Amino acid sequence: MKVANLDPWPRTPEEAVALQDRLRTQIISSNPAPPRFHTIAGLDSAYDDDGNVVAAIVVLDAETLETVDTATARGTTDFPYVPGLLAFRELPTTLTAFENLTTTPDLIICDSQGLAHPRRFGFACHVGLLTGIPTLGVAKNAWGDYTMPDAERGSRSEITIDGEAVGRALRTRSNVKPVFVSIGHLIDIETATAQVLSLTPEYRQPETTRRADRLCRRLLAELAA
Repeated sequence: MKVANLDPWPRTPEEAVALQDRLRTQIISSNPAPPRFHTIAGLDSAYDDDGNVVAAIVVLDAETLETVDTATARGTTDFPYVPGLLAFRELPTTLTAFENLTTTPDLIICDSQGLAHPRRFGFACHVGLLTGIPTLGVAKNAWGDYTMPDAERGSRSEITIDGEAVGRALRTRSNVKPVFVSIGHLIDIETATAQVLSLTPEYRQPETTRRADRLCRRLLAELAA
């Protein structure tokens, strides 16, 4: 599948912050058309201390949760580690993996933040803008304030930053720590929440994330070997 051109790509944290501030005005936190998600992609990326980056994408059938396509990529980065700017270390390699996909998914789920980000422009927002595909983030930890949702699966509470609602803490398994859902692009929070619940029939994390993470770990292990 094709993605937008990355040029010019920021070389410094200051340039990256400026780009996030400029692009966040383009985020659409709604569904322009009724959502029909037949295929859903999960993606994950990782890097080592030497600046090597690996990325993996797994596409599932939305109804059966069977894997229908996968793609991987390897790259390098010299962009510094700065909280809130991790996309600039990982995104170029992730987009190469997207270029290697033979399937164009209807929905993308990132193992990262979307609007729940200090500048309201996390990794999931960037992916959504560059692909033009509805995208959301499901993070393991919250960036913002929230109250713990009730213990039952499906319970949720609002995540806020400076009083602004930016996402939800969502209980995908009863009596298990929630995940943290936020909009990336071209989707609303209700639809995003429903999709995450449909992708967590057995585990805390969506099946998209679990399978992409497993593939990404294997790539990193091969790189280390």
